[in-house]
Parts: sequence; structure tokens; C-alpha cells
Amino acid sequence: MSKIRIVTDLLPRPFLGLLLFFLPLFSFKNAGSGPGKWILTKQCTLKVNGKTNVNKFSCVIPEYAQADTLMFYRGNKDEPLKITGGMVLDIQNFDCKNAMMTNDLRKTLKAKVHPKIKIRFLNLSRYPEPSIKENTIKGTVTIELAGTVKRFDVDYKYIMNGDNELRLIGTKQVNFSDFNIEPPRKLGGMIKTNNELNVEFILNLKTLN
Repeated sequence: MSKIRIVTDLLPRPFLGLLLFFLPLFSFKNAGSGPGKWILTKQCTLKVNGKTNVNKFSCVIPEYAQADTLMFYRGNKDEPLKITGGMVLDIQNFDCKNAMMTNDLRKTLKAKVHPKIKIRFLNLSRYPEPSIKENTIKGTVTIELAGTVKRFDVDYKYIMNGDNELRLIGTKQVNFSDFNIEPPRKLGGMIKTNNELNVEFILNLKTLN
């Protein structure tokens, strides 16, 4: 007979009822630490890299101006980390280091009708291990662009910068056609942009205890 069985057998029924009521609450508390908060700092960036049939291009939003908050929910160690929250970026802030190319990208992404890119973070495959300074991890996001929302799996590299600071570098290949966008063409169609874009976003996060 176990020690727990012996103790419960000796307890009066009223105390036994209270024990059975509170025991699941203590078990739940120990199973996870509850919701936490990450603050997105201004050092967050978004970059898109692409190709045409004659050259390559790279366009970047160099700074994220809002200090948004992401909520994360930690369960058991092996469970995915659920996240709520995201970032909203202004397409007019894209800089391709070439005025004509910058204007072409903004026009292609329909900036006048849909001026924002919205990225919502849904989960990570696990919580980044604080004792490991650098490692890889996977996650899921939705991207809203030109009025279309798509869900993507993202590969991340994470870097721990102390106990309360985390950098996530996410990369994903997407297509113009994913968002019902026609790749731009120039000079009567002689210069054609490839359908594929490599998207990289860098998130600098501070943990709020």
C-alpha cells in the first residue's frame, strides 16, 4: 500500500475532500509557468531578397518603430510554445537602395490600397533553451500582404543575449503568387522578376518577468 493511500485513509472525510479539490490546482501550477511577455524592440528588421533574369535585389525595412508585446504560454517542456501578437510594418518604409526599384516594389505590393504588412506569430516548436546560447528552432506565422493572408512554417535561429534578451532570425521562401501578386516586369517584359522571394525577419525581444 502506498504512502499516499495510507495518509488518505487516515484523514477525516472533510479534509480528504479539500485535499482532492486543491491537489489538481497545485499540479497545474507546476506543469507550466503561465503566460509570459516579450517586447519587440526597435531593432527588429524585415528583408526581402529576390532575383530578376539580369540581377539580384535586396529590400529592407531597417527599423520597427513600435514596441509591441507578444504573449507566450509555456506548457510542458516538449509542447509547442503558443504565441499571440504580431507586428505591423509600413510598406512605404521599404528601401531597396535604388529609387526606381523601391518604387517598383511598393507598387507591386499594392502599397496604396494595402499599405501594411502584418505578421502574426502563432507558435514555436519549443521554448528557447536559456543555457544554449545559439540553436535552431521552428515556428508558425501568418503573413497578410496585399489583402491576402497566408500561413507559413518558419525556420529560426535563436541567440540568447543574457537572461532577458532573445534574438530570433526567421527565414522563409515565399512567392509573389502566394498573395495573388504578379511579379514586376520592365522594358516591355525583357526584365522579369522571379516569382520567389526569400524573406528574413530579425526579432529582438526582451522578456518581462
